[in-house]
Amino acid sequence: MRIVTYSMEITSAIAPSRMFKALILDSHNILPKIVPEGIKSVEFIEGDGGVGSIKKTNFAESSHIKYTKHKVEALDAGSFYCKYAMIESDIKFDKIDYVTEEVKFVAAGNGCVCKMTAEYHVKEGCELKEEDIKKGKDKAMGLYKAIEEYLVANPDVCA
Repeated sequence: MRIVTYSMEITSAIAPSRMFKALILDSHNILPKIVPEGIKSVEFIEGDGGVGSIKKTNFAESSHIKYTKHKVEALDAGSFYCKYAMIESDIKFDKIDYVTEEVKFVAAGNGCVCKMTAEYHVKEGCELKEEDIKKGKDKAMGLYKAIEEYLVANPDVCA
């Protein structure tokens, strides 16, 4: 198995504590409100959000994907850090076995920088193309920006 690593940084006008809470700690409540056209619900299958917990994201009917399950592998709310693995989905991956992602929010001025690193565990004999990774990156960027806009418009949310 080969591992392809992809990193990106996104700047935000929102404090790291609020972005971390919205995207990680309270995502099960926040995401369906912010992007109901994309995410129907987020529920805990195991645990309560800490290490070892498994979250299932159920996508809207119009989505090409019905659900994903993520397992929290590491969580440090004090340093705004989370690592999780996508362990299941209704889409059969033909090139990858699984994906792990690390997310860290770092203070920058009055806002933050979100540092994300994804590891794609590529199946033997398969090649993962840049355009395949770009699709996931674009979706992550869109979700991040939607949350940022919501938090700017609602300063008491996740405060």
